[in-house]
Amino acid sequence: MPMYEYQCLACGHSFEARQKFSDAPLTTCPECQGDVRKLISQAGFALKGGGWYQQSYGSGPAPSCAAQAEGGGCAGCPKAAKE
Repeated sequence: MPMYEYQCLACGHSFEARQKFSDAPLTTCPECQGDVRKLISQAGFALKGGGWYQQSYGSGPAPSCAAQAEGGGCAGCPKAAKE
């Protein structure tokens, strides 16, 4: 379940609440019972580094196996063992 941040409009208290996507937003502050607003927060994860896109997917077609080019199978091919 995602974590949402809220801030009270009356007292300024900030708090977090774990809620389902289908749950209605909270409306009252747990400290003073004032009205609250949902804050927009930074995502909980960031994609950093090389990863699969830079290392394989985005680099074009994969090199073909020599055994397949000759009409043979991939039974002894080290590339087939990795897949």
